[in-house]
Amino acid sequence: MNSRFKTIDLTLGSVFVVLMMIGANIAYWFPAFRITYAGGEVPITLQTLFAILAGLILGKRLGAFSMIVYLAVGIAGVPVFAEMTAGAAQLISPTGGFLISFIFVAYLSGLVVEKMNRQSISTYMTATIVGLLTNYLIGTPIMYLSMNYVAEASTPMNVVIMIMVPYFIKDFIITIALAAVLPQFITRLTKAIPSLAAR
Repeated sequence: MNSRFKTIDLTLGSVFVVLMMIGANIAYWFPAFRITYAGGEVPITLQTLFAILAGLILGKRLGAFSMIVYLAVGIAGVPVFAEMTAGAAQLISPTGGFLISFIFVAYLSGLVVEKMNRQSISTYMTATIVGLLTNYLIGTPIMYLSMNYVAEASTPMNVVIMIMVPYFIKDFIITIALAAVLPQFITRLTKAIPSLAAR
């Protein structure tokens, strides 16, 4: 197996870097993309969706690499994180764990598809759920640590979990809807870009 990325690989990876930036800031540009409920407001972001897609479409290696590039671009000062923010400090902010998790989300989602080795709703359903759980299992504890030891805002873990429940529900609905349409979408995509079929 060739470990080097080809030009088409880098091009596809850069597409997902841009998609991550767009997904992070949809609600920033379009305030209508915010869900209001009794306890507050949840902005619709598509970062988790695009991180999972990166793994499913690009494969575990290139998918994870594209997330690393996304983080590197943001750390370098380009405002690609949520609310058009940037800088290394974002990694220790309450949402920093979710940013870091995207690398693992893409890798593990791609790994599931690779191991199951078939294009089906069950494969993509499993991969999207694994990706989503990875996102929250990494992001939520780091949010707790950031709030308590960086922001010094004493917040119990159960409160942090309750804060994240509406976001998890939103992401769960989006990712499950994605899994339902992925087999047909990826079949058409691999016909248009044959190199994807070899992943």
